[in-house]
Amino acid sequence: MSRRTAAEHRLGWLLCAPAVIAMLLVTAWPMLYALWLSMFRYDLRFPAEREFIGFDNYLAVLGSEVWWQALSNTVFITVASVAVELVLGFVFALIMHHAIIGRRLVRTSLLVPYGIITVVAAMSWRFAFDPTTGFINALLGLEGAWLAERGSAFFVIIQTEVWKTTSFMALLLLAGLTLVPDDLLRAARVDGADAVQRFFRVTLPLMRSVIMVALLFRTLDAFRIFDTVFVQTRGSQNTESLSIVGYNALITRLNLGLGSAVSVLIFLCVLALAAIYIKGFGIDLSQRKEP
Repeated sequence: MSRRTAAEHRLGWLLCAPAVIAMLLVTAWPMLYALWLSMFRYDLRFPAEREFIGFDNYLAVLGSEVWWQALSNTVFITVASVAVELVLGFVFALIMHHAIIGRRLVRTSLLVPYGIITVVAAMSWRFAFDPTTGFINALLGLEGAWLAERGSAFFVIIQTEVWKTTSFMALLLLAGLTLVPDDLLRAARVDGADAVQRFFRVTLPLMRSVIMVALLFRTLDAFRIFDTVFVQTRGSQNTESLSIVGYNALITRLNLGLGSAVSVLIFLCVLALAAIYIKGFGIDLSQRKEP
């Protein structure tokens, strides 16, 4: 490495240092503090009984049926919503990419749901599926209470997530479509490949890293789902997510030790998901191109 390159690297680190320090203060410190609290039996209702118990809180959480049920609920919501969003996102991204008339209007209209606050979107869909004030039952000629049964409650939650964040997925995929060289698509067309073959054999392989980023962002966001479940069911009908379990332990029961253990376990699950995505898509983050 030349002296000039080394100086540029040092300058880059110096310029990034303020942002890195700020990120450490707002992310690393709370996680370390949560890890510390998770080692204690610490209930705010009985602060004098605070006691160091090591990993007992983690054993209590992992030995609870509530944790595993919430984990399965969270995985189901994440997989179902992200899978639908990926398919619809590709459809909308292709429409926006190939739109000739009103391209800006199409893109702006598609992004409107994502700009709505999650709590507002969740309340809107809750009222829409309400058996007395909603229009869904009247439209479909039904009389059931959607949020009073586990299966239909999951449907409403997933529907809300898909409506809210499909536009985000579509926006990321649209950015990937713009990176696909037109020359390759024209060459594939000349070779006799139809639209489906060009999409699966040319477009998708070239968009692998973009798809990985889009799936990673949405999966991690969906895995931490809280707002939609809290507004629509509050975890009733056996629809608790992991974040709801952590909320009940920390806020409702004021058990800082147990709640912190749940938060740390959720963080570890998120790290595991990120590692699985990066490994599964074959992305090597350690590679660096030398000038």
